[in-house]
Amino acid sequence: MNQKIKMIGLDLDGTLLNERKEILPYTRQVLRKAVERGIIVLVATGRPFAGIPEELRVWSGMRYAVTANGARVIDGKEKKVLIEKLLPIERAKKALEIFRKYDTLQEVYFNGQGYADEDKLKNISHYHHDPNMWEYVLSSRKAVPDIMALAGQTNRDAEKVQAMFADREELQAAWRELEKQDNMVLVSSLGYNIEVNASGVNKGATLVELGNMLGIGPEEIMACGDRDNDIEMLKAAGLGVAMGNAEDEVKAAADYITLSNEEEGAAKAIERFVLRGGELC
Repeated sequence: MNQKIKMIGLDLDGTLLNERKEILPYTRQVLRKAVERGIIVLVATGRPFAGIPEELRVWSGMRYAVTANGARVIDGKEKKVLIEKLLPIERAKKALEIFRKYDTLQEVYFNGQGYADEDKLKNISHYHHDPNMWEYVLSSRKAVPDIMALAGQTNRDAEKVQAMFADREELQAAWRELEKQDNMVLVSSLGYNIEVNASGVNKGATLVELGNMLGIGPEEIMACGDRDNDIEMLKAAGLGVAMGNAEDEVKAAADYITLSNEEEGAAKAIERFVLRGGELC
């Protein structure tokens, strides 16, 4: 790798954040150093904008955010949307209809905010198999009486629709149904959920598009991730870094495998390849 890195795209869950959804001191220090050197550092997450940790949303050093798996890019400094690739509302409603056949907690993202059924949120432990996700979801979602009614009443297209499944076999059955639908792309960043975006939407394509807008080529981008919604991003970036805790398919798509998120592997990779200018062996 001889090209200087000018942009770093970082997944959040399982990557930048530890298992308790924290950003640790060493990671903060490395991010600040990268920004001080003029590197554009941003999150590239499946979360809606409202779900990004507040300290990152308000930090002036992180101006841009790729959200909802690449469906939306926010310029935090200018308070505006730079890129939008939305799921047509009729497609969103179809996905929700399929999810409702199963024991699921369903969500839809509109305008940077996630919405979920109030009754399902009250039983979050039944659907979210990772207790570390409970506080994040409850604090970042807006509870509504009926998610389908919300989707039916709105005239807006959605950034993303997703569902958390109580049963893995039901997840597989729903996935097979959704695969038969047109103009949808499916990923599962948790292993017990299905995320639905508009066809062609992924973090990688959007990160490259943002780079082009800023005069940065794909070869000048570094990306870090751990789950299947990160694979296209690692492939698209000049330097794709998989976490030590990443799935095997993610590691296979990467140029380099770093330490786990518990060991602050993303920060270690930034220090090695960006701050110290290290080369791939």
